[in-house]
Amino acid sequence: MVRIVVGAVLIVATVMGMLPAWGWIGVVPLVTGLMSWCPAYSIFRIKTCKA
Repeated sequence: MVRIVVGAVLIVATVMGMLPAWGWIGVVPLVTGLMSWCPAYSIFRIKTCKA
């Protein structure tokens, strides 16, 4: 949920001209939050799902 909010805030701030072009990096947390999958978790072998 936090990734979705942070990503959306970065994108909106960029569109409104409050951030330079680097604000489009907000697409990454937005998409990974919507997909419920983070590539960093795979790389570092982190599991947050309780089995």
